[in-house]
Amino acid sequence: MEEHVQKSCWGVATWTVLALGSVLVLAYLLGGFEAVAVAAN
Repeated sequence: MEEHVQKSCWGVATWTVLALGSVLVLAYLLGGFEAVAVAAN
């Protein structure tokens, strides 16, 4: 039973990391980080 819980936990963690990564890539492609770079200067 514990193995199933661990597997489920890793599945959720993997999907969360993939979702956050996708958001960052989309923001980068849409130029979201350019505004941050300009604000930093």
